[in-house]
Amino acid sequence: MKRSDLVARLAQRHPALQPKDAQLAVQLICDAMARVLRDGNRIEIRGFGSFGLTYRRERLNRNPKTGERVQVPAKYVPHFKTGKELRQTLVAQTARRAAAEASA
Repeated sequence: MKRSDLVARLAQRHPALQPKDAQLAVQLICDAMARVLRDGNRIEIRGFGSFGLTYRRERLNRNPKTGERVQVPAKYVPHFKTGKELRQTLVAQTARRAAAEASA
């Protein structure tokens, strides 16, 4: 799902909300999440998952285009871990699809 899809769905589910207002709401939430992560904190949304930062140490890598070895500096990268409820829902949904495909 793209940001524009999220804005459209939000505006559709809440008719009193203008598309411009839905876009502003999504933008404010994304900005707040980015600010929290930038400050080095963690975000937890119960039932959905948590966002945090993972440290990646400096390493050698290859440029896929040229094959040249490139030094990649150490950095923090965003990481998402699914919550228990979302994980269970996805596992159940996958099992239902597999069963439906097997019987078809």
